[in-house]
Amino acid sequence: MSAVTIDDNNLDKIMNQPETVAAPTIEAPPAKPRRTPFLQTERGKALTEALAKALRAALPPLIGIALFILLWQIVAASGGENGLPGPAKTWQSAQALFADPFYDNGPNDKGIGWNILHSLYRVGAGFGLAALVGIPLGFMIGRFRFLAGMSAPIISLLRPVSPLAWLPIGLYVFKETEPASLWVIFISSIWPIILNTAAGVARVPQDYLNVARVLNLSEWKIFTRILFPSVLPHLMTGIRLSIGVAWLVIVAAEMLTGGTGLGFWVWDEWNNLNVEHIIIAIFIVGFTGLLLEQGLVLLARRFSYE
Repeated sequence: MSAVTIDDNNLDKIMNQPETVAAPTIEAPPAKPRRTPFLQTERGKALTEALAKALRAALPPLIGIALFILLWQIVAASGGENGLPGPAKTWQSAQALFADPFYDNGPNDKGIGWNILHSLYRVGAGFGLAALVGIPLGFMIGRFRFLAGMSAPIISLLRPVSPLAWLPIGLYVFKETEPASLWVIFISSIWPIILNTAAGVARVPQDYLNVARVLNLSEWKIFTRILFPSVLPHLMTGIRLSIGVAWLVIVAAEMLTGGTGLGFWVWDEWNNLNVEHIIIAIFIVGFTGLLLEQGLVLLARRFSYE
């Protein structure tokens, strides 16, 4: 093998040769994760479904209200200037009416707010008396067959009587319009409470009562532990029907007795030929009655689920 000889010139060439530097490796940035659109997430799908459900529930009532307003406008337009006031004119009157609902210019000139409160007070007082008497009476009629047979012809005779037929009796007995109005509400709203409560007691399974006899439970314990929880749904149905009857009756009673209240206000506006206010009163009566009924429906559902 021959030896490799490196002279000075070759050494200088080797030493002066430029160094080869490797190019740096540039790593690509990590790819960002693809963001899922909100509507495709679980929350987005749930929100979309809830909005679609709400739209399906709200659409029919909105269409019905729109058709009602359209029909109202057509009827008002067909009557000319002396016809029924249209929706726009009635709305303007309502805005002026509710701008100051609690003014008081004397016994026969009060704001619409005072009249609504007076009507609600009468309904609450008359209905409260009906519940105070009707609920215990319904329990007794449903609990004791002899009492049920004794009261059946009386209830069947008096229940169909028109509420306004009781007003002259109230005026004759009480000599004043306020207690007479409460009397009419009381006698008109007591029947649904009695009948529904008695029906609920009659449908309590006989086995429950037989066990109560074996255990020698007192009548009070039978009422609180067995009858009342079983009858509560029927009782709430009777209360809901009674409050509806009471609200229907109060307007007619106040028309005849005068003073304050929605019924008197409607009659007074008729005497003034203010038809817009009469239409507004109709909507107020309907809306207030709807709120009362829906409130009792929610209360009945709560008791039913418990």
